Parts: sequence; C-alpha cells; structure tokens
Amino acid sequence: MRQLTALEISRIKLLTEKSVELCLIEPTATGLLKSIMDATGSVRTYLKRNNIHDFELQRQGQENKVQLVSFLIDSNKLITSVASLYRPNTKKGDPRIWFKGLGAYSNANDILGIIAFEGKLYVLNITQLDFSKLIESKTSNPLQDLVNEINNIANEVADELLLLLSRIAARGPVPAMLKADTAIGRTLETLLGIDINSSKKPDYKGIELKSYRDKRGNRKNLFAQVPDWSLSKFKSSAEILNTFGYERGKDLKLYCTVSTLVRNSQGLKLKVDNEIKQLIENSDKANVGDFVVWGLEMLHKRLLEKHNETFWIAADSIIIEGKEYFQYKNVEYTKKPIVSQFDILLEQGIITLDHLIKRKDTGTIVEKGPIFKIKPNALNLLFPPSKNFSLLPKRGI
Repeated sequence: MRQLTALEISRIKLLTEKSVELCLIEPTATGLLKSIMDATGSVRTYLKRNNIHDFELQRQGQENKVQLVSFLIDSNKLITSVASLYRPNTKKGDPRIWFKGLGAYSNANDILGIIAFEGKLYVLNITQLDFSKLIESKTSNPLQDLVNEINNIANEVADELLLLLSRIAARGPVPAMLKADTAIGRTLETLLGIDINSSKKPDYKGIELKSYRDKRGNRKNLFAQVPDWSLSKFKSSAEILNTFGYERGKDLKLYCTVSTLVRNSQGLKLKVDNEIKQLIENSDKANVGDFVVWGLEMLHKRLLEKHNETFWIAADSIIIEGKEYFQYKNVEYTKKPIVSQFDILLEQGIITLDHLIKRKDTGTIVEKGPIFKIKPNALNLLFPPSKNFSLLPKRGI
C-alpha cells in the first residue's frame, strides 16, 4: 500500500475517535480493470477478527466463492454492492476480494476503508470523501448514520460498566479478596462477577480493566507477553531464571525491571532494533549477550488486542484493623493506542519490562510475566485524548 497523505491520516483518526475500526485496501489500475484485488494480510485479519470470513478455511476455486451483502458509501447515498471472497485455482490460491460497482466508485490508488458491522461490509473512499463535513453535517447522510450507530453501541457498554463501577464505589471501602499486589484487580473483577482466568482477551464485554493503587505512583500494566523462543538464544523462562535468579528464602526468584536506558542490578538491558523490528534483551555477561527476542509486530498486536478500549481504575488503599480495603474512585477511559508510539516509548524508557519468575522449593516454576508497563501519567503519550470520570458522588459544601 502507498504512503497515506496527511489528509487521509486525519480522516482515519476521525473515525478512530468515533470508535470505528476499519481495515484499508488500495485498488490498482489493473485491479479495477480486471475486477480483482488481493485480500492483504491486514484485510484477512480484520475479516477473521470480526467473524466475517476466514480465508484460511476456504478452499480454492470459483465454486467455493463466498458472497456477502455490502455497501459503497457515497456522500449522500448507500450504493448496494456484493463482496466476493474467494481463492483462485492459480497462484497458490492467493486470497482475493472484490466489491460489485467498485470500478465506478474508486480511482486507481485511492485508499478505501472496509468496515464490518452487523455481518455486512461497508466500503468508504477515504481519499475522496470529506469525512469531517459529512460526520458533522446537520443533514443526515450514510456515513454519519453508520458512524453514529457504531459509536452509540460502543458507548452502551462503557456506560453500563461505568454505572456498575459507580455502584461499587458507593459501597465505600471494600475488603481485599487476598493479600497480594494483584488483590486490587482480583477484588474488582469478583465484584463485577468476572471469572478469574488467564485469558488474554479484554475483561468486560471487550473493555480491558486495569486497577491500581492511586497513591503508590506505580507504573501501569499494559500486557504480558513471553519472548519469541524460536528467535531467542534462551528457550524458556526456566533458563532465564537459572542464569539471572537469586535466592529468597526457599525460592529462586527473578523479580526485576528492565529498560532501554540503564542496566539493572542483574546486568540486564533492553534494546530496540528498528531495522529487524525486534525488541532484544541483553546481558552484560560475555558468555550470554543477547538472550531473548520479541518481534515488535507481535507486541503491537498484543497492545491493540488488549487495549482497544480500557478503563484505568484508581483506588485508595486503606488499612482497617490490619486488613487492606479498596475505595475505587476514578476512571480514565482510553481507546485505540497509537502503535507507532509504543516503540518510541520503549526507546525512551517510559515503557519498561518486568520479569516475575520464581522456582518454589517443590521445583515448580511460576511465571507471571514478562509484563510490559508504562510510567505513571504517561498514558496520553500512547493513547489519543482520554475521558475521565469520578466514581464518587460530589459532596456539598
């Protein structure tokens, strides 16, 4: 795909601000002439993630073609179309996509957005349509109607969750469910009726919950992600622990923070290699050197999966008769992280990594990370402008 213009980027950002997720595709002159476009990796991923179509399960040949109800969005009307999804018998069955009527709707090398909504596909010409004018128009139009409907549905879940959190806050300080750093999140999830599991999916109907003790000034957890062992010198967390761990009581532990700025007490440091798109962890031990690797694209994917929408929930930690209680009080609501910022924040030491590995005296190894964290008050460097809500009722004077 060609490089986007500043105007095209601004139009995509406008949709992002309205909670509209889309994928991009660029028809070529040859493609328009032959009524054919490659279904690129990003298009295939988007269609699969939105339960529209999985090209991996589709057999080759016209007899296995799938057709879906689709629309081309014009400035003042919806143009009825049909999306054809298929894999030809030639060229190893490279996935193809086409929309009826696209030749009259788009010029070669226009950037088109594809939006999946309620089982249908909507195509909009990002290069040609004036999004700002249409979305803010006082006269109803197809783009405005679609954006408003998607945005209203997205806000319904957020409003529902905000109401539940306000009710929990109104109860006053609630006792912690356990004694641990994770107690604040576990307690809130239990109060919301969320099952405690190891799923990487967001917690509440697509919204991720991140609770933290407000007065500690702690870094905020973004996500956990193990290295790509296939690219790494070390092949397991056990190998990392055995090389860099330290004794604590009966346990062998490696609890430490690693950044790109300085080496920690274990001699560990991160480095970002933008040429090969990798985050690399390095040891100052001559016989070790670079020992684990994360692909930056995988980290970007995890960030987007985990934080499409997030409630960052602040609480006061209160000790009553030796027991910890939580007063949940504020919510910062973020959407759609700016992926390009992630690498920059790693390089600046604003995003860091925590190892949380230990081997118990039974020999069992417990790995809670590696966890990528961001410094306090730095969310606005990774996310578009957020919304803030108080969970506590305002008191009169």
